[in-house]
Amino acid sequence: MPYDQRSELPDSVRKVLPEHAQEIYQKAFNSAWDDYKNPDDRQGDDNREEVAHKVAWSAVKQRYRKNDDGNWVAS
Repeated sequence: MPYDQRSELPDSVRKVLPEHAQEIYQKAFNSAWDDYKNPDDRQGDDNREEVAHKVAWSAVKQRYRKNDDGNWVAS
């Protein structure tokens, strides 16, 4: 289920990430959704959606970090 708009992202993403980080998340999720459609391309027991969310969070964490107040900020 790729996300066509940022407004479709899960609340756990929209409510905590800045706009740019949401864009990163959306693009990474959609890319991973396509890249890992074949179960043989995934490791472990994670389904396609779980893998896509993990990839998306990993992409965000390359450019953003949580500060001492727990807010996501650019690194």
